[in-house]
Amino acid sequence: MSQTTTTYAVTGMTCGHCEMSVTEEVTQVPGVDGVQVSASTGRLDVTSSAPVDDADVLAAVAEAGYSAQRA
Repeated sequence: MSQTTTTYAVTGMTCGHCEMSVTEEVTQVPGVDGVQVSASTGRLDVTSSAPVDDADVLAAVAEAGYSAQRA
């Protein structure tokens, strides 16, 4: 099964702790296989082998205290 990577633009992150918070929340979204977050670029890459609902990813980012949109 092939992997798909979806990129989101996250606003408000400033440090490694921000990255960890987003990673912890988004990793819990059903279907997510991997997460890479960069506070310096404001980028969130979500890797999955099954479809992942954008709304679930955006809600997880919001739970971490940030806002995001699909890039």
